[in-house]
Amino acid sequence: HSTAQEILGLFCMILLTFTALVANIVVMVIILKTPLFRKFIFVCHLCAVNLLSAIFLMPLGIISSSSCFNWVIYSIAECKAVIFLNICFISASILTISIISVERYYYIVHPLRYEVKMTIRLAVAGVIFIWVKSVLITVLALVAWPHGNGATSASRCTVYWSPGAHKKVFVILFSITCFILPTIIILTVYSSIYRVARTASLQQAPVPAQAVAPRHRCDSIASQVTILTARILMLPRLIPDRLLGSNKAILTLVLIVGQFLCCCLPFFAFHLHSSVIVGTVGGGHGEMVVTWIAYSSFAINPFFYGLLNRQIREELARLRRSCLNRPLGQELCLSISETSVQENFLQFLQRATWTLEMHTSCVSPSPRNRLDHTTTGFPTPGQVPEESS
Repeated sequence: HSTAQEILGLFCMILLTFTALVANIVVMVIILKTPLFRKFIFVCHLCAVNLLSAIFLMPLGIISSSSCFNWVIYSIAECKAVIFLNICFISASILTISIISVERYYYIVHPLRYEVKMTIRLAVAGVIFIWVKSVLITVLALVAWPHGNGATSASRCTVYWSPGAHKKVFVILFSITCFILPTIIILTVYSSIYRVARTASLQQAPVPAQAVAPRHRCDSIASQVTILTARILMLPRLIPDRLLGSNKAILTLVLIVGQFLCCCLPFFAFHLHSSVIVGTVGGGHGEMVVTWIAYSSFAINPFFYGLLNRQIREELARLRRSCLNRPLGQELCLSISETSVQENFLQFLQRATWTLEMHTSCVSPSPRNRLDHTTTGFPTPGQVPEESS
């Protein structure tokens, strides 16, 4: 039974590593081959972090976690390198996800402002910030490590192997800067996006032009009854649209935030509990499990942030057809029902907010416009109130 568990665990770890390699390479190739995908620059960086983890970190994790490699002995320098890669790549991945959430907020809620402010210089500055912060927090973990020619088993190569009271301070600081603060940012941003989605889904559908702005207004009872009847007949069509927009918002929020918490919360909760309450830990089965739950995000992220996107999937289909030399007549047509829930939801919000910003910037506040808008009382289709900055 123990041998079967070891084989199954080794198979799962190898499968996760292989999936992370393939999925991240595919998404990176698609983004780099398509210059128009400038808005996916941080997604490409996230895939690069995941790919580096799959190449360097996850194979070392397999050696440290499987009993098949109990004979492997690490020197102090090699153990430091493993700890450095472990903390650095996990930190870089989480910080990139938090920046993606902020970028997505501006892309959806303030699309015109996003197009102006989102430059290559800003993106490079964000990438530099991620790596500087990740390296600094990792260097703090290696303070006061022993020097010399000591060695330890690969399974015991953890941050707790080096004794010292500063490990408790490091774990607390690491959890705050690389998990608690990014989690607050992600929850705040996606909650704001959800509120925008709810507002957009509650907007009324456009009234026909002849009902909104007739050429010759008439205040007769017959005309008022006609307009009121037309509006009432449109209500059955509005209710499914509102429910659909609300459901997409909830599902998107649950998928993105839920995946992040499921992968990262066990890892940081275990280390906080071990360092603060227990006081010391020497590796073991529990640490191995939560570590690989965190590593699973390297294989899951390219699906949630890359392949779930309709544009990336369409480009992947084009590359696949070009590799297979298929005729152009076999173009893949994705209907609205076939596209991802997340991408439909994001496009829905961007269209709504873009319509509002164009409306407020292009329509002059003339007395006639104000009179027409006040008289009709019907907002622009998909209009979302702009949040004050």
